[in-house]
Amino acid sequence: QVDRYLYHMRLSDDVLLDVMARFQAEMVKGLGRDTNPTATVKMLPSFVRSLPDGSEKGDFLAVDLGGSQFRAHQVKVFDDGKQSSQLESKFYPTPKEVIQGNGAELFDYVADCLLDFMESKNLKHKKLPLGFTFSFPCKQTKLEEGVLLAWTKHFKVRGVQDTDVVSSLRKALQKHKANVDVLALVNDTVGTMMTCGYDDQRCEVGLIIGTGTNACYMEEMRHIDLVEGDEGRMCINTEWGAFGDDGALDDLRTEFDRELDLGSLNPGKQLFEKMISSLYLGELVRLILLKMTKEGLLFNGKVSTALLTKGKIEMKHVSAMEKYKEGLSNTKEILTELNLFPSEEDCVAVQHVCTIVSFRSANLCAAALAAILTRLRENKKLLRMRTTVGIDGGLYKTHPQYAKRLHKVVRRLVPTCDVRFLLSVSGSGRGAAMVTAVAHRLAAQRQRIDTTLAPFLLPLGILREVKDKMRAELEYGLKRETQANATVKMLPTYVCGTPDGTEKGKFLALDLGGTNFRVLLVKIKSGRRRSVQMYNKIFAIPLEIMQGTGEELFDHIVQCIADFLEYMGIKGARLPLGFTFSFPCRQASIDKGTLVGWTKGFKATDCEGEDVVDMLREAIKRRNEFDLDIVAVVNDTVGTMMTCGYEDPNCEIGLIAGTGSNVCYMEDMKNIEIVDGNEGKMCINTEWGAFGDNGCIDNIRTKYDKEVDEGSLNPGKQRYEKMTSGMYLGEIVRQILIDLTKQGLLFRGHISESLRKRGIFETKFLSQIESDRLALLQVRRILQQLGLDSTCDDSIIVKEVCGVVSRRAARLCGAGLAAIVEKKRENQGVERLQITVGVDGTLYKLHPHFSRVLRETVKELAPQCDVTFMLSEDGSGKGAALITAVAKRLHNVGQK
Repeated sequence: QVDRYLYHMRLSDDVLLDVMARFQAEMVKGLGRDTNPTATVKMLPSFVRSLPDGSEKGDFLAVDLGGSQFRAHQVKVFDDGKQSSQLESKFYPTPKEVIQGNGAELFDYVADCLLDFMESKNLKHKKLPLGFTFSFPCKQTKLEEGVLLAWTKHFKVRGVQDTDVVSSLRKALQKHKANVDVLALVNDTVGTMMTCGYDDQRCEVGLIIGTGTNACYMEEMRHIDLVEGDEGRMCINTEWGAFGDDGALDDLRTEFDRELDLGSLNPGKQLFEKMISSLYLGELVRLILLKMTKEGLLFNGKVSTALLTKGKIEMKHVSAMEKYKEGLSNTKEILTELNLFPSEEDCVAVQHVCTIVSFRSANLCAAALAAILTRLRENKKLLRMRTTVGIDGGLYKTHPQYAKRLHKVVRRLVPTCDVRFLLSVSGSGRGAAMVTAVAHRLAAQRQRIDTTLAPFLLPLGILREVKDKMRAELEYGLKRETQANATVKMLPTYVCGTPDGTEKGKFLALDLGGTNFRVLLVKIKSGRRRSVQMYNKIFAIPLEIMQGTGEELFDHIVQCIADFLEYMGIKGARLPLGFTFSFPCRQASIDKGTLVGWTKGFKATDCEGEDVVDMLREAIKRRNEFDLDIVAVVNDTVGTMMTCGYEDPNCEIGLIAGTGSNVCYMEDMKNIEIVDGNEGKMCINTEWGAFGDNGCIDNIRTKYDKEVDEGSLNPGKQRYEKMTSGMYLGEIVRQILIDLTKQGLLFRGHISESLRKRGIFETKFLSQIESDRLALLQVRRILQQLGLDSTCDDSIIVKEVCGVVSRRAARLCGAGLAAIVEKKRENQGVERLQITVGVDGTLYKLHPHFSRVLRETVKELAPQCDVTFMLSEDGSGKGAALITAVAKRLHNVGQK
């Protein structure tokens, strides 16, 4: 029954010879300069040009990143004529938050572990060269440089792809004062070949079959188009896990392979690896057993939670169930542990499923390896070849049948090769040390606190430069010919008037811009008893909705509206609606807003480039319970300006200084080249958070800003916002604290687990710590809440760090605002300008010094402007209703 069920997983020798031929064709494609860009098997040159010859000697360090554990090694290579070496290693876990976090954290973790290892071996005083085993596809241009092409094996670290991993490691090591120099970047497969090559000089193939799978081999230079020169050989890292990503193996992939792929972290990628490596085989078995059970073929058709839980069946279970000498006892025990309560027939069937799945893995691996061996033999123009394959990996080592099956199939597929399989005892670590040349740089000198914080202290001259650059960017955004390439987008809002007091009626307002979503009913009265009454309800937006699909997000919004209308008893009324949507939108009219790009942690798919008003209308239509008249889509900044403009007609600027940072202002129509007409004014939503995305303020960005940027959801975007807004200030502080701790200047050099957690240092803690009324003892208490055991000295330093980061944010924000008030003064052609800025946002409202520093900076940089700052009470909700009311009024006037 199982055989019939899994018929497509049984591969005949003819099929395997066909796979072998397909893989050979892929190798040729990967080696060719013209064909490499479209090849799935990348055939990456490693710049390892020769195998060990036994004359190597010296003391080396090696680190090994790529599996479920991170390893640090010390390797002593003796020149005693016996080719002997001594290896001492230490294993460290690779936590999920590190392998799915950001690049800075990953390399900091690697450096941390290496330092710990060096300390345990009393090596901190020595200067040692280091080999870096990095088991992911890298494009190398020299031995000590490698640009990561793509993550594999469940690694999903942000900000590392397309960067040189050696320079990232060097930076982290320098930051940690580690006295080592990285001289070679080695793939684990290459490391395995080099280790075995030290013991057996015939070894010219390296093979990994474990969590991941890969192979490397020594290729003739004349065949490697990607590297200059024809002499000698070079080790090629095939990166064969991606074989089939172009559909080349689709005829061999079963429905279970497809389901497994869809549920993986990288759908459509590493398809060969997903059919072979131990990371996926347990899951494949689970999917098969689940389907068989649902069809009543196993466990009396009873589906347990274990069968429904992804990752519940692991490779260790599959290996244990295939220990035939122990009969069915292992199988029964494992299945019982998984609450499956099998009969004897169930145990036989499950054991058979495991066998077919792991046998197919060995078969496919053998076919690709046979292709490499055939190429080696043909390169050497030999009729028969003797060679050794260095091999490593948990699947090969621990599975009771795997090695035997693999050897047998390889020998059957390439009878012209006499192959010895040599198990690598110390694998990639010793191999990396073999590759590493003896030389190293001095570790970076210890940085003191003032050196660390100096880049945050922006003198007046620099702030004037920032103001001038902001002014230039505002102009680019307004001009027709430069707007498309401008980073500060200067988006027209089609809000052409501020309230005049005659607005009246009932309006609905929506406010979307953070983790909470509000629906409001706003009643506006005009005349002598002018007033605004508001009723609102707040709804949470869960993370999975913020980062799910656009349809889910807008369906959730409409669900909230329905709840509110029900709650207020107004479900039948067709009210005019204003939609505060606090993300960059390009508007073609007041009720059309095309999302330019998400900010503030939102990542809903299929929204960017779409009209959010249409998406809202569609969602209302889908629900088919009520109808609304969507009159205006509004940015929260514009809402803030309108709310304050209702109280003070002199308010023509809106500023948000909270989770995000943005400004809008009333611009003369004649200056807005991207909109027709020269009469009157229109509100411009600057979207100034993107100021600097073109590199114009790179001179003031610190390494901490870059780390925060790289670890964010939108690297390279909203750079000014990331230096000025509440969402990021705490994270900048955390990065500095980590650096100072690593320098031994804080927390006795001990980085606590909590300090490693992204987002742990919220901006509200900055506000609390910087409060003048707070004694150092209270600062210590806050730090203790964060799991940071601090002394009084630590508290002083932390307070200082918080102070420089928030002061810089306020001064940068002030420089930007000074550019806008100066522009308003010039627009009006006056010697002295009186103007009000409507402000909203938690940073402005709650931080003890932000508002004062901001006001002082504007005064310093725009001395001819008298600026009044007016705190907006409920800017975005009330503002949306007021804009809707003004739009209705202007529409009615137009109709008359």
